[in-house]
Amino acid sequence: MAEAIAFDIAAELIIKLSSRALSQVGLWWNLKHDIQDLKRNVCQVKAVLLDAEEKSVTDNLVKVWLEELKDVLYDADDLLDDFSTEALRKDLSGGNKLTKEVRLFFSTSNQFAYGLKMGRKMKAIKARLASIEREANTFGFIPRDRPAETSFMTKRRQQTHSFERDDDIIGRDDDKAALLKLVLEFQSEENVYIIPIVGFGGLGKTALAQLVYNHEMVKNHFDLTMFACVSDDFDVKVIVANIIKSVTNQAPDQNLEMDQLQTQLRDKIDGKKYLLVLDDIWNEDPERWSRLKKLLMGGAKGSRIIVTTRSLRVAEITNKCQSHVLKLKGLSDDDAWSLFKRIAFEQGYADSTNSAFVEVGRQISGRCGGVPLAIRTIAGTLSLKKTANEWHSFKENELAKISQIEGEILPTLKLSYDHLPFHLKHCFAYCRLYPKDYRIRVQALVQLWIAQGFIKQLNQSQSLEEIGFGYFKDLVERSFFQEVGERYPWEGLTCKMHDLMHDVAESVAGMESSIVDSNKIASDVGEKCRHISINPLLIPSLIPLFKGKKLRTLLHFQDNNDQKLSDETWDLIIANCGCLRVLKLDSMGIRKISPSICKLKHLRYLDLSSNYNIKILPKSICKIQNLLALKLDWCDGLQELPKKIEKLVNLTHIGCEGCLSLTHMPRGIGKLTSLETLSMFVVDKDGSHGGADLSELRLLNNLRGELRITNLGFVKNAKEKFKAANLKEKQHLRSLLLEWNADEDDDEKSLEDLQPHPNLKKFCIAGWRGDAKSPSWLSLHTNLVSMTIHRGNFKHLPSFAQFLCLQDLVICDLTELEYMDDNSPKGSQGEQQSFFPSLKYLYLRDCPNMKSWWRTTKPIDDDSNEDDTTVTETSTMAFPCLSSLTIRNCPLTLMPLYPSLDEGLKLSNTSSRPLKQTIKMNINAKAPSTSTSSLPLSKLKSFDIHNIEGLDTHTLDECLQHLTSLKRLTIEDCKEVDLEGMQWEPLKNLPHLEIDNIPKLVSLPIGLQHLVQLKTLKIHNCNGLRSLLPVFQHLTFLEEFEVKDCKELELSGAGIQIFQDHTSLRSLWLQNIPKCRHLPEWLQHLTNLQWLYLVNLPNLTSLPDEMRCLTSLEYLHIREIPQLEERCRKDIGADWQKIAHIPIIRLIQVGPSLLFIYFDDLICF
Repeated sequence: MAEAIAFDIAAELIIKLSSRALSQVGLWWNLKHDIQDLKRNVCQVKAVLLDAEEKSVTDNLVKVWLEELKDVLYDADDLLDDFSTEALRKDLSGGNKLTKEVRLFFSTSNQFAYGLKMGRKMKAIKARLASIEREANTFGFIPRDRPAETSFMTKRRQQTHSFERDDDIIGRDDDKAALLKLVLEFQSEENVYIIPIVGFGGLGKTALAQLVYNHEMVKNHFDLTMFACVSDDFDVKVIVANIIKSVTNQAPDQNLEMDQLQTQLRDKIDGKKYLLVLDDIWNEDPERWSRLKKLLMGGAKGSRIIVTTRSLRVAEITNKCQSHVLKLKGLSDDDAWSLFKRIAFEQGYADSTNSAFVEVGRQISGRCGGVPLAIRTIAGTLSLKKTANEWHSFKENELAKISQIEGEILPTLKLSYDHLPFHLKHCFAYCRLYPKDYRIRVQALVQLWIAQGFIKQLNQSQSLEEIGFGYFKDLVERSFFQEVGERYPWEGLTCKMHDLMHDVAESVAGMESSIVDSNKIASDVGEKCRHISINPLLIPSLIPLFKGKKLRTLLHFQDNNDQKLSDETWDLIIANCGCLRVLKLDSMGIRKISPSICKLKHLRYLDLSSNYNIKILPKSICKIQNLLALKLDWCDGLQELPKKIEKLVNLTHIGCEGCLSLTHMPRGIGKLTSLETLSMFVVDKDGSHGGADLSELRLLNNLRGELRITNLGFVKNAKEKFKAANLKEKQHLRSLLLEWNADEDDDEKSLEDLQPHPNLKKFCIAGWRGDAKSPSWLSLHTNLVSMTIHRGNFKHLPSFAQFLCLQDLVICDLTELEYMDDNSPKGSQGEQQSFFPSLKYLYLRDCPNMKSWWRTTKPIDDDSNEDDTTVTETSTMAFPCLSSLTIRNCPLTLMPLYPSLDEGLKLSNTSSRPLKQTIKMNINAKAPSTSTSSLPLSKLKSFDIHNIEGLDTHTLDECLQHLTSLKRLTIEDCKEVDLEGMQWEPLKNLPHLEIDNIPKLVSLPIGLQHLVQLKTLKIHNCNGLRSLLPVFQHLTFLEEFEVKDCKELELSGAGIQIFQDHTSLRSLWLQNIPKCRHLPEWLQHLTNLQWLYLVNLPNLTSLPDEMRCLTSLEYLHIREIPQLEERCRKDIGADWQKIAHIPIIRLIQVGPSLLFIYFDDLICF
């Protein structure tokens, strides 16, 4: 990559050296001739760089020459950055009155001494360049312009881009069918069966696994699906943590020991029919694989593990049956051509009907070896070439040199890198610093590119970040990144690099970048290394090894709040890394920032986020005038930003999301008119901190992304200050949160003066206690995608029904709200297609006065009038595509219906009338977006009902007849419901049932015997329940059974043989059952039980001998049973020998008693 970077740096240096400002500074310091000589030298070497690039492929001496040249160009760039930095500091101190352009390069009160110092440095660089130039003459380089065949690189790209690429996998129909058969149909003897997919890199193993993993039949077939990347570091603890994260969407605590992690894992997966994909396994050690496999074997019958690997040996270790190893081969010629054609012609530059293109295209696609990744990458490169001659030249020159050894596709992929524009080569190679399979946050990546100077602002109408995002899209279109998308709103756009693309990045980055995770690698880092990604635990010991290096990047990609960065470590970083542009020390447990950080004068990007103990930043941080991005997100102990923050004149990003301890904003922040990110603006509550007021937002009109303004309830002279914030001019903002945080009424304040720009996509109003009328401008923001109104005095809201883009609507804690729509039901009806056409998620909570969705003068009767549940013309307005609905503590009796729900329905303390009407409605007539053959709510997956007014047995029974796709059902506090009188047959595929506080429940309903797929049954607070018989004997597929707070329940007695078939039961929880005087005899038949929880059983005085029969039991939890404390003490307790075989035993008493945890022979207190 040396030639690409050298060319880019040389071009940038020439621009700087040609500036009028530098020439005037040269006159001031008597460096005019030195500057001219340096410019001439740089121009001369730049002229031959393109020729040197081609020669470096075959001549190692030329490659070395390029590395030397790049090194001196970096040093020259650092020197010019010194000029501009010192000049900027002088300018900010108000020292001189030269023109702004000159002041950027003018510095120091001791101008003569500074001039001498800079002169010596410049002469040294000139001498090195002159030597390199003389050496260039020995190679006979020919001065050349940009190569003709890559002229396509400079063309303007289409203005519209989409990351939603067609993910259909071409040529894998047979492989997909074979894999689906093994996953869904194959009957194995083992509960958990392993299916390997093997093939060399780039064949699409992961893509095939993902295709099956996301298949609707697969999702419905398994209780649990998980996806974890393993890659080349087979660390069982890390893999287990990643699997847990896949289940919970949250990484487990890093401080947990392996025993604790395995307990968490088994708690999540054991007894469940699960599908797990372990992607990209390299480990060929059977013993290490066995240790992981042992932890995964607790799944229910039919569980599957898909393993993807490049190693046939790995496939043999994981599955001995070779007929069930899926061996991927390259695509056929026809399939390869189909994939190539789809990508190569998508830009429209090449003509797919032109036989010249087709002929050479087929030849090129045939040379890609049927490897989809190579085909995508090469086709993406050619998609930007306009003539068949350019395609032919590519085939004859570059492609002809590539070896066709099967599996060796790196040289082929590198061809696409060779054809990148120089500025994109820089950006791609920098990604080598990310670990393999790391999910990259695109905005942060672009900011890193900007900090390194990779982004060129040729168009002043676009911000650097917008241009950088364009760079990213260019690389996506050439298939350098994959899995591009937004998983979670808080995460933003993310992507990954294929492992082979990471290998290409590592190859082209060469000595310039390194991932350092050991002393050995650190000692191997050469003087020419400029960018390092480091294991944070090793920072104190490794930083001294970088002395004399000219690092521009020091970052890490691990969360490690256990590490405490000492003052000594700070001093080491500052002393040894003075050329840093990027310093990323997030999640490092930092408590204090060294004041000497100001010595890092070249710094552009400083990330200190998620260091929870930082309270203040040193004043000296405001001396880093080159700083562009200051990231402090989730530093929730941070109390204030630096007082003189306005001195950071180049600052574009202040990340302070989640900084909940901030008391105010510093005065002068409004002078930072280049700011594009200001996550939060905190109003000074009482003015005691001398903080900025809202008027400082007036000129910050470049703000992008999200802005959260808090403490608005404390603003004085509100009308004036609200207007001064000038929110309506902030056209680039996408999300705005307005929070009042004050309990008193705000009658003198008005929301009218806080009108935002109509480009807004997400809007939240929280805590408004002023005028009960919503602002007039709210109805104009029809581009909103998400709307939240939380806590406030609003009595009425504008109609959101015609907000064509609205997907999420959240209304909660509006105690005065009477209705949602000022129209009558008929008046708001209009065309069905225009009524909430995009709404997916609706959440209504704690609106006690909202009885109707619409404004109505007609009194609303109670639910006792059966006729009112009949579907009439005025009650048939329905949400056309609503997926999830929650109504809690809102007495809504009249509202739009919801037949299309397919995710979740939660109803709590509300009327049953809309539910009854929805069940009775005719979908065919009124919900065109839903299948005409299905019943209302027939696709619903989760249904929770709690204390529903007017809900009786008949109504609930009628409703459940429709819910044939249900996966989870919770019935709570339904006092009029008799579960015995219901028909349960339609729910025969239900896997999860919870029953809570049903007074009429005396015994389990006989109809439950039809729930042959029931895996989880939880019964709470049913004080009338006396027996589990006779139904429980039929629930033989049950894996998790929980009974809590059932005062009349008898668990022991005659008929113990009926439980001998409950071999699937993995978890049993018994809590607060006073009549449980001894554990039931049927416990001995639960031979596969792995977890047993005994909590607050006041009359249980001992454990039975049958505990010895529970040979699979791994975890015993006993809490609030004092009489068992002594009996279960290790070695000496009367019951100890009955439970000694259990690996983990926990005895917990409420109060001052000790907590005993037994891990086999290890006792923890």
